[in-house]
This record gives sequence, structure tokens and C-alpha cells, in this order.
Amino acid sequence: MKNSKVMAIVGANWGDEGKGKITDICAANADIVARFQGGSNAGHTIINKYGEFALHQLPSGIFNENVINVIGNGVALNMEYLEQEMNNVLKILPNLHINLKISDRVQVLLPHHVLLDRLEEERRGNRKFGSTKSGIAPFYSEKYAKEGIQLNEIYNDSHLKYRLLHLYEKVNLILKHLYNAPEINYIDVYDKLKYFSEKIEKYKDDTGYFMRKAWKNGKNILLEGQLGALRDPDFGIYPYVTSSNTIAGFSAVGLGLPPYAITNVLAVTKAYSSSVGAGSFVTELDGEEAELLRNKGGHSGEYGATTGRPRRVGYFDVVATKYGTEVQGATEIALTGLDTLSYLDEIPVCVAYEINGERTHKFEANYLLEKAKPIFEKLPGFKKDIRDIRTFGKLPKEAQNYIKYLEEKIGVSITFVSNGPEREQMVDMNS
Repeated sequence: MKNSKVMAIVGANWGDEGKGKITDICAANADIVARFQGGSNAGHTIINKYGEFALHQLPSGIFNENVINVIGNGVALNMEYLEQEMNNVLKILPNLHINLKISDRVQVLLPHHVLLDRLEEERRGNRKFGSTKSGIAPFYSEKYAKEGIQLNEIYNDSHLKYRLLHLYEKVNLILKHLYNAPEINYIDVYDKLKYFSEKIEKYKDDTGYFMRKAWKNGKNILLEGQLGALRDPDFGIYPYVTSSNTIAGFSAVGLGLPPYAITNVLAVTKAYSSSVGAGSFVTELDGEEAELLRNKGGHSGEYGATTGRPRRVGYFDVVATKYGTEVQGATEIALTGLDTLSYLDEIPVCVAYEINGERTHKFEANYLLEKAKPIFEKLPGFKKDIRDIRTFGKLPKEAQNYIKYLEEKIGVSITFVSNGPEREQMVDMNS
């Protein structure tokens, strides 16, 4: 077997870390970019010479025509959304070849998933989870209850009708008696699935077989994760999490690779903290201080790529990030958004928590995090626009010290530093 480099690019925090840009950059040297979990509930923002794109279903390597892009079996496939996304890209790049393979074992998002997601958030009122209402929780609930529909099943007409008939017997009971909502005609769903499945049939493939063969043949493979470690249903701030595993270890399951195939795990974290959605966020700012950081952040400020909601923002959290990198099994770190901090005279960094009067460096379960207060250390700010700097040695000394400080605190090497939203705004850490 030839040597293959398989790198998982994942989030160390709550999501929104800037993984899309890092994946886009790494894709230039990749043969394959593969999505292994999640759905259209979170977007990866790509800014390149063609414009700005928020990708929700397409892998981030789609603009590199020499790259094969894979949607793996662990993804929640929204066929309608995928077609819209491809059409939006092709409007700007009509000659782009969509080099895509979609797992025939991937399960498809159904209309009632989105409906149930919305109705449940409304029912919960002030106890809501902060869902994007993209249908993700109902989708994965049905998948693990063995009631979901795999893509391959849609191409067998009689089988599909049988599955939908019995599925919607249950779904309609829930709609009628729990939510007092109109029932759904399963034939309408059948027609919709057939319509969109025809549009993507040419991309359908046994991607598990394809990925294992590519790995054995020494291909350079990127595994693209969605959201971050702190939104993982097992290791995150449960119950304020997503419904698929966001950690690198799941990429083997979500793509059909052996776990020992993964050679590198690149965990992405911002030079500060941000989050969309509910749940504990120990360093969160509010008021004018939050608005200032939020509107310094990124190309268009800190607003969700999917929802457009203002992101919650705060200063860098060593406790959360160290935990996130450990859970991810990070072998290296990409630090994004460093330029955002250029307005600060001093840069606060949360180095520990105080919980029930005791200092701790441990990232606890959510019910304890809700009581946590951040303990800060402050570093001198660099007070300079650094977006045009491309080498580490030319960064202001204070910016260099900030990077080294975070690297020491986290205990993992920072190998990428992004200092602006554009693709070329990266710092060479070796110069």
C-alpha cells in the first residue's frame, strides 16, 4: 500500500472557526475533499478570486477542478438545497466542472424533518436549543431509529413508496396530536424525492469503496468537519449541541475509512471566541464591547453563514480550546481571525475558570459551565493592521508573542495563521 496523507480539518470550539478557508487552501494540494457529517445547518465561507460563497452541502474543495469532492454516508443530504447551491455556484462560474461523488448510503433529509425542527423549537419557547431549524435533529433521530431513507432506496420505486407509507403513518400522528399541524401526504414526498434524485443521480457512487481505494493508492485526502468539538453530542455542551459527531474520530465512520488511515488532525480555532446557538459560553461579552468585537470580525462581521444571526463573541478561551483540541486529537492548529484583534490595547485571554469559588482548568459538563466565571490574563495589543503581512517575522512583536502564548497554553503547534478573510491573507509560520 502506498503512503497516503489523510488530514481531518475540524473545529476546536463551537463552530464558526473559519474551517472553510483553511480547507480551501489545503485543497490546492489535495486529491480528494470529503464531508463526513452534518448537513445544511452550518456553512463554510469561501472567499476566492470568484467572490464570496457560503457552502452548506458542497465540500470546500469544489472550486479546485482537480479535486474530487465527496459527500459521505455520515452527512444529512438535503437534495433540494444541494441543487440550489450548485446552481448558485454555476451562475457565477458557468464553466466550473462539479467534480462530486455522493454516497449511495447517505440518508436524505425529508420535508417533515425541517417542519418538526421548527415546530419543536416553537413548542419549547424559552427552553429552545437555538436550532437553525434545518431539520438536523429529527433527521438523525430517524436515522438511528432505523426509519430514515438512504439515497439508494429512492431509485427503487415500489420499495420507496412502501417505506414512505409506513414512515408517514407515524409522522402524521406526531404532527396531528403533538403539534396540531396538518398531515403530510407521503405521495407528495415521493414525487419530490424522485424529482431531485434524478438531478443528482450521476453523482451517486459507493463512496466508501472509493475512499478506501484512494487511501490504499496513496491519495492526498482532506476530511472536512462541520461545527466544532464543543457542539459534539457526546463531548460538547450537551444538550446545546448538534446531532452528529463533530470530532475527527467520527470521520472514519462517516466516510467508510479505517480509523488508522487518519494521519493528521488540523484543529481550527479563532484568535478569539465566537458561537452561534445556545449553551454555555464562559467568555461571552455583551453590550458595546461585544458589538465592537463582532463587527471587527471577518469580512462581513460575526454573523452566521446559515442563519445570518449575530454570533455570540468573547475573548480567547484556553480551557475550552485545549479541551477541544484534545477531544479532536489535534496534531496541529490553524489560528484564524488574528487581524480582528488589532483594535485592542490589551488582549484578554481566559486561562482558567472559577466554579463554585474554586479555580479550575477543566472543561466541565454544561451544568457546571453555566456557573463558571472566566479568569483572565492580559497581553499587550499589537495595534496595527496586519492583513498585508505574509511572514511571521514581520508581524508586530506583540502579535508574535500572542501566537506563541496561545501555542504554549494549548500545547499543540500552530502551523497556520490567518490574518484576513481573503484566501491569500495567511502568515507563513516558517519565515
